[in-house]
Amino acid sequence: MDIRLIYITCKDTDQAKRIGRTLVEERLAACVNILPAMQSLYRWEGKIVEEEEAVLIAKTTADALSALRERVCELHSYTCPCIVALPVLSGHEPYLAWIRTETAKE
Repeated sequence: MDIRLIYITCKDTDQAKRIGRTLVEERLAACVNILPAMQSLYRWEGKIVEEEEAVLIAKTTADALSALRERVCELHSYTCPCIVALPVLSGHEPYLAWIRTETAKE
């Protein structure tokens, strides 16, 4: 299966919207979902950090993944943004075909 869900954390909803809109406009993602006000706990530079972030979930293809990752890194304020690709093992085929169409290079 060539479809990927990309899990990305952002500093806030505004950043998630800016990145998400760019990904869709540039056809690097067919669709994004933004989940605001997520609570994160993590270790960074030797300290435990607790803060509110937003989650951005992008739907794309394996072919677009590298360019998507590169673009997110360019747009993101974090020095080490969370960008994790999860393979889609199965799904509603018309929806998966739509993702392929919307991320195809023109």
